[in-house]
Amino acid sequence: MNKPFSQACENNKVPILQILKSAFAHSRRVLEIGSGTGQHAVFFAPRLPHLIWQTSDQPQYHAGILEWISESPSSNLKPPLSLTVGESAWPTHTYDGMFTANTAHIMQKHETKLMMEQVSQHLPEGGMFCQYGPFTQDGVFSSQSNREFHQQLIESGYGGYRDISELTLWAEPLKLLAINPMPANNLLLVWQK
Repeated sequence: MNKPFSQACENNKVPILQILKSAFAHSRRVLEIGSGTGQHAVFFAPRLPHLIWQTSDQPQYHAGILEWISESPSSNLKPPLSLTVGESAWPTHTYDGMFTANTAHIMQKHETKLMMEQVSQHLPEGGMFCQYGPFTQDGVFSSQSNREFHQQLIESGYGGYRDISELTLWAEPLKLLAINPMPANNLLLVWQK
């Protein structure tokens, strides 16, 4: 099997890590929602040795994630849990940190809403949620390329970009602490319960 590969993950992993280092400074267990290829997990876990990094995704992505983990094992990196928002039960462990990258614009609107609600419901008081991806702010796209990509997503049957105001509403009682500009017109949102 050819290991899955995402060029975007390679491009954004270093700037994301810089933010995670401070956002997750006091976290002990982090749940990654939608680990995708597994590239982020194998890069972040050894560089955040004070916490346990738990991967998760839909079952069809597990083989690829496991391949990345087997090539770059880390004592604090856990094999993927099965998690399909809206279908699976939420993982039973308590996680004081949660991370997701490039999920909100792929999911349908109702799935993104449910993800935000579940994150806010399952994070303990003081827990952190870091959310990376392309978003609109007050209905405004940050670039023409983002507007075009949103249109392509909708035409391909995906949910498309979500506005930060929608996410804020769905994530209550989480507070949006920071909106960090990232490469390729993306953002990293840092939330706290």
